Amino acid sequence: MASTSRASAHASSRASLLDLAPVVPVVVLQDASDAVPLARALVAGGLPAIEVTLRTPVALDAIRAIAGEVPDAVVGAGTVITPEQVKESVAAGARFLVSPGWTDVLLEAMRGSGVPFLPGVSTTSEVVALLERGVTEMKFFPAEAAGGTAYLKSLAGPLPQARFCPTGGIGPGNAPEYLALPNVGCVGGTWMLPADAIAARDWGRVEALAREAAHLRLRPQV
Repeated sequence: MASTSRASAHASSRASLLDLAPVVPVVVLQDASDAVPLARALVAGGLPAIEVTLRTPVALDAIRAIAGEVPDAVVGAGTVITPEQVKESVAAGARFLVSPGWTDVLLEAMRGSGVPFLPGVSTTSEVVALLERGVTEMKFFPAEAAGGTAYLKSLAGPLPQARFCPTGGIGPGNAPEYLALPNVGCVGGTWMLPADAIAARDWGRVEALAREAAHLRLRPQV
């Protein structure tokens, strides 16, 4: 098991972030001491790509701890909205960056970071603008509020070169519908990280939920 996940982690430098696993856990941590056991549980469950959002004061410490102590994890920073956060995240050990939206200034900072990045989009014009700038992999956010699977399906025809990681309002019930789309590589979600399990430090439950998420499979497009 460890050798398989380690191979997946090493492959991140060659393969697309969107292809590491069907689900990228979106982690919001209040206590940095939870970072390592949480990451180990997610990796053991088959979800090596872990997005730690920069929404709390301990986020960078959490990224640093995971990067240093969980070698099979591919830890990244989420909610990146400034060039300074780009620098701080990479310095802490983030191996990818995710933003809820983008500007040219932020995009250039992420492009210069040396790690993969997913700029956030919610409109066709934003997708076209990123394609003009040579970016083909994006975060679709907030997925459900911005049109969900129907919106993404409508983009696949005219903009087949764009691939997405939808995040926002996605759970085990609707994730397979997203993963069935030809322009969706993976989805982001939090359902494998229930608040009561985190509070109780029930890492076994987190691992079990992660394993269920990791076994989501693409369905043939009908």
